[in-house]
Amino acid sequence: MKLVVVGGGSTYTPELVDGFARLRDTLPVDELVLVDPAAERLELIGALARRMFARQGHPGRVVTTGRLEEGVEGADAVLVQLRVGGQEARQQDETWPLECGCVGQETTGAGGLAKALRTVPVVLDIAERVRRAAPDAWIIDFTNPVGIVTRALLQAGHRAVGLCNVAIHLQRKFAALLDTSPEDLHLEHVGLNHLTWELGVRLGGPGGADVLPKLIAEHGDRIAGDLHLPPQLLTRLGVVPSYYLRYFYAHDEVVREQREGPSRGARVAEIEAELLRMYADPALDTKPELLAQRGGAFYSEAAVALAASLLGDAAGAVQAVNTANRGTLPFLPDDAVVEVQAEVTADGARPLPVPALDPLYAGLVAHTTAYERLALDAALHGGRERVFRALLAHPLVGQYDRAERLTDALIGHNREHLPWA
Repeated sequence: MKLVVVGGGSTYTPELVDGFARLRDTLPVDELVLVDPAAERLELIGALARRMFARQGHPGRVVTTGRLEEGVEGADAVLVQLRVGGQEARQQDETWPLECGCVGQETTGAGGLAKALRTVPVVLDIAERVRRAAPDAWIIDFTNPVGIVTRALLQAGHRAVGLCNVAIHLQRKFAALLDTSPEDLHLEHVGLNHLTWELGVRLGGPGGADVLPKLIAEHGDRIAGDLHLPPQLLTRLGVVPSYYLRYFYAHDEVVREQREGPSRGARVAEIEAELLRMYADPALDTKPELLAQRGGAFYSEAAVALAASLLGDAAGAVQAVNTANRGTLPFLPDDAVVEVQAEVTADGARPLPVPALDPLYAGLVAHTTAYERLALDAALHGGRERVFRALLAHPLVGQYDRAERLTDALIGHNREHLPWA
């Protein structure tokens, strides 16, 4: 089995490598190819990956290359993890929206739109080249904004599934609170990427008893603290929102916090610099604990599970993924991309039936889906007016004068990545 990681020079790649090494019985990788144009970083990560495989006694070989076609030829699956513009672009996404009174975040709001505009054309170009070199390969997208990027891939006819770590992170957290194994819990995880709610937590599988009321009653304070939301909100809603709902439910509070302190991107840049120094140590053969602060907890386990299911070694497994709606949420178009539990096989992801969404959540999902459609249109075709329309449609913007100012700021800060600007 040949797996390829595009963006393999990322400081996050050792998290993936750790999962591939530990879970080799689930996903028997013969060849792991790391592709990245940043040669120096790539060799650093590649050397660490080889040491990690050796420490775990993994027989697979690790290959590094800056040539995409060379790397993906004959691949079974291609994982895409990119950050167009690097951490510098992320820090901009998290700061200039604040000047207009909007949250600064890399996947939500105006910053998320900027990332989509930079990212979608690049990922589509990569996918086309993958299709020519390895037409049967699955593309697993971890590149944010995952929902918009996955919709772009599916719309272009690619064999693609989007992946986020929010569901698996909550599953692990809830299992620890309930003193049970994660595999015993089935989350009724419903919504869009970075806009999801846990409507139920079923013990023993989809038909099991719902222990979500027990979780909220006994551990609501702790769960709410991790989400940085008031415990009474969880009690009133009776569901657990993802962390990203804080940008909607506590928008003004977040804006105040962001204006007073350094951006998350600035902290991540510091972590990355330290990680690169650690990776250069030839004695290091495990992922360092500091990597946990980089974000993306449990992504490696989610990626292994998804790849194993798509490649036929764990066919029929249920996992939260980003895939075409196809009637799952009846108030959305079939081609919208939703994040729900799905049965994953070699034919792709088939969403499982989900509970009916209360209008409180369905309204926000429909609103955000409309924005995502306009955002993808702007990413594919460019133009100031398309950017403006997407911002005006966003639930966190929605004001004419604010959308005008954000449009100018977005284009000004991203001109080098927008050929039409």
